[in-house]
Amino acid sequence: MADTEQEQAAGTAGFLLEMGMLKRAKRSGWWIAGVKDPETIAEHSFRTALIGSVLAMMEGADPARTALLGLWHDTQETRVGDIPHIGRRYLDAADNQSVTADQLADAHPAVRSEARRIVDDYENGDSLEVACARDADKLECLIQAVEYREQGCSNVQPWIDSSIAKLRTASARSLAEAALTMNSTTWQQTYLR
Repeated sequence: MADTEQEQAAGTAGFLLEMGMLKRAKRSGWWIAGVKDPETIAEHSFRTALIGSVLAMMEGADPARTALLGLWHDTQETRVGDIPHIGRRYLDAADNQSVTADQLADAHPAVRSEARRIVDDYENGDSLEVACARDADKLECLIQAVEYREQGCSNVQPWIDSSIAKLRTASARSLAEAALTMNSTTWQQTYLR
């Protein structure tokens, strides 16, 4: 573990550089559906955090806390990759808390401590914020599937179905239902009238 302030700064900066990998790493499960160039983990995490904040607003939870949970939920994938659900059947990957501890072992103690708390909360918590963050992850997948379906990928229905089945909040189910009746450009119709 880093002892000096300089070593802690280097450990923290190293983590931030590592997170840049999420901007390049693709969400590999979409390849199974035939998507040739799926979104990156960072793109997924950004929209998950945004959706989480919206769900929290709708459900009366803390939007900032929910967005933070969504932002950190896949940070471990720099180390273990984006393992599709079918692949998890054959692999025993380290739990996200262990990966986060390794990623931040040399970081500033406050960063190390709070990041571990965030990831542990997402993985094990039962607050409304955690429910909204988990729903945001599934709702983002559903919305992405709708977009890929619109682009001609016809094999995304299982992702839609499994996402819907895992939604827990009324707000997430309502948004999913609405999203399934729309396309990716419906939002601009308000401005084109």
